[in-house]
Amino acid sequence: MNFCDKPVSYYVAIEQLSAKEDTVWGLVIAIVIISLWVASLAFLLAINYAKVPIWLIPIAIVWQMFLYTGLFITAHDAMHGSVYRKNPKINNFIGSLAVALYAVFPYQQMLKKHWLHHRHPASEVDPDFHDGKRTNAIFWYLHFMIEYSSWQQLIVLTILFNLAKYVLHIHQINLILFWSIPPILSSIQLFYFGTFLPHREPKEGYVYPHCSQTIELPTFFSFIACYHFGYHEEHHEYPHVPWWQLPSVYKQRVFNNQ
Repeated sequence: MNFCDKPVSYYVAIEQLSAKEDTVWGLVIAIVIISLWVASLAFLLAINYAKVPIWLIPIAIVWQMFLYTGLFITAHDAMHGSVYRKNPKINNFIGSLAVALYAVFPYQQMLKKHWLHHRHPASEVDPDFHDGKRTNAIFWYLHFMIEYSSWQQLIVLTILFNLAKYVLHIHQINLILFWSIPPILSSIQLFYFGTFLPHREPKEGYVYPHCSQTIELPTFFSFIACYHFGYHEEHHEYPHVPWWQLPSVYKQRVFNNQ
């Protein structure tokens, strides 16, 4: 059943849910994620990796990857005004800070591209879509990264890496393990669960206008997978709903399909 076929009670329930956005909770959650990322990165960059049990290193990398993904999801919510709707300046500051910490992305440029994605999903003007020829995940991911990355960004990241190494005297191995690898893994996570799976063309063809589908995972696993970004049809239908409220939208949809 498409969203357009939902009963009126469904939309009433969703609107009641979205009214909760105008609270401070979005801002609190964003600050918690950013603070966890800062504290975790500072701790991991300061440790003596040689004294850490080898089995803990992959766990630390995955943990830091998950926090990087949280940074991007926070910025994504800011692009929809969902971090702090009462004050757009604060909302956009949090978004700018989150993508800057993630990989010095320019917030305004990403904002424009993201709304192109929402207005023209799965089309040649959609910056998140594949090149129209190679639709497998690897080529799609490479096209996706080229679309959002720039030489200027790579130069700035290289400068920051060397400043951290030679000025702050942070060990190069720590920088590679906990500052360089996690955002790369996070970009794969975001792409796979937030772009490839939701926007690849189903056998029966796309359903317009959103050309998206939901990854139907239980709430806990949906959170672990990508901060509920897999509830993607719900996100495209109600882009103003923050990530942490998407499970409620998804459950309402499942209830109305029963």
